Amino acid sequence: MEHIVVWFKRDLRIHDHQPLAQAAKRGALTCVYFIEPSLWRSPDAGTQHYQFILESLRDLHTQLAGMGLKLNLLVGEAIQCLERIRQTLPFAALYSHEETGNGLTYARDKAVARWCRENGIQWQEFAQFGVKRGPHDRDHWKSAWESFCGSFQVPVPGTVHSSPLRLIDRPPNPMELGLTDPDPPARQLGGRQLGLQTLQTFLHERSQQYRGGISSPLSAPTACSRVSAYLSYGCLSMREVYQATQNCINSLPPGRSRHKQGLQSFVSRLYWHCHFIQKLEDEPELEFRNLHRGYDGLREGEWSGERFEALREGRTGWPLVDACVAMLGQTGWLNFRMRAMLVSVAAYPLWLHWREVGHWLARQFLDYEPGIHWSQMQMQSGTTGINVPRIYNPIKQAKDHDPRGVFVRHWLPAMRQVPDAWLFEPWRMPDTLQNTCGIKVGSDIATPVCDLDSSTRRAKQKVFDLRATPAVRAAKSAIVKKHGSRKQLESSPTMTRKSKAKPVGRQSKSKPSVESSQLSLDF
Repeated sequence: MEHIVVWFKRDLRIHDHQPLAQAAKRGALTCVYFIEPSLWRSPDAGTQHYQFILESLRDLHTQLAGMGLKLNLLVGEAIQCLERIRQTLPFAALYSHEETGNGLTYARDKAVARWCRENGIQWQEFAQFGVKRGPHDRDHWKSAWESFCGSFQVPVPGTVHSSPLRLIDRPPNPMELGLTDPDPPARQLGGRQLGLQTLQTFLHERSQQYRGGISSPLSAPTACSRVSAYLSYGCLSMREVYQATQNCINSLPPGRSRHKQGLQSFVSRLYWHCHFIQKLEDEPELEFRNLHRGYDGLREGEWSGERFEALREGRTGWPLVDACVAMLGQTGWLNFRMRAMLVSVAAYPLWLHWREVGHWLARQFLDYEPGIHWSQMQMQSGTTGINVPRIYNPIKQAKDHDPRGVFVRHWLPAMRQVPDAWLFEPWRMPDTLQNTCGIKVGSDIATPVCDLDSSTRRAKQKVFDLRATPAVRAAKSAIVKKHGSRKQLESSPTMTRKSKAKPVGRQSKSKPSVESSQLSLDF
């Protein structure tokens, strides 16, 4: 009987796992997971990612044990681990899911492919998301996604043969891997069982608040699905989440229109998920350089370490921004609107390049998904060349989504002493009032690192001046052809240059709602 290695990566489950099911038909299985030190030294790797994976691996170990299989855990680089397995128990084939990860995993996978060819080992990869690898017709991407997500989920193999290989290394602690950032104390825990519970509470209860509840940091923690981390690490499959959502929609009784609309909006987000990962699959350099090369040099020469530190430490002086940073540090999660606002503040008034900010935020986001993350970093920073920049005013966002300061006061204790009249711009409080309240601007509450209005105005001018140059305009069409969405939503028309005067969040009857524009597939 042939020995087959099943390599688990960002697919920590046995349900709807095509590599596992196909390998089980062929021979005796050796299930493996590699803790690769080089990947954990990457600037986008965080302690919370590692801990979440370890928790999910314990769950996966239990799942496999129920099938009579063992999860082999090896510490080392992928090729070293594969060679170690081959020397111990020669195997005929390697089965795994495709991965659209960061540049390191991309280089790793190319090296593994060479190693397999050199050693006469077949490497069989299978799609995990509705992301197409290799040449594909962008015009038919949506129908291909629907075909994949609507196809039958792969059942757990009923009969399996286990190889005799038993290699169990001790998982290093985070410090041994060079991970020094703290693990958020209130983050979500890993594992399929928790992922399933989270999905079920969303589908049957919390999704009723999805529409209208996902923008405010007050309502978003429960209104959002909260399954993103479980999708990112493959505790849940995209196909099962999509189908469970559609089944829930179809089973709703009449009169549940709000609930149905919430679930339909969530389905749009599932398209959105794979749509953005597809961009990194098609253009790996998206992680490293501006998608539109005409924007090279726009911010690179004006980096401010002082402003970056103020952002990372949550002392920009704009309360909503600093409260969001505090929440991230405690929970590892933030809703989409507030994430976009953080990047917008970094890119415009603080005038920071997206790359370093992106590494920091990748470590802060438990659900870090490289394809979504780097596409969004560039989109919100205005370097895709095909989007009108969406510039978020943090003061207006606070007035719109936290008008009573409940969120800000929860995460910034010093703000609890600030009277409502000064909630949005506490740095303007008179000294006499500061003394009365027992707080001091500049120490208890940060002073803004720059003037918001003038800094944003200068930044917008630089971006739009460059955007208007003939060379930049000429290069736009090729990017649209390769990466632009083919989906035209009547309720979410493409934003025009005219719309730039209105910050996101300001709506009118002639424009799409904020939520519809967030759910569109525009790049």
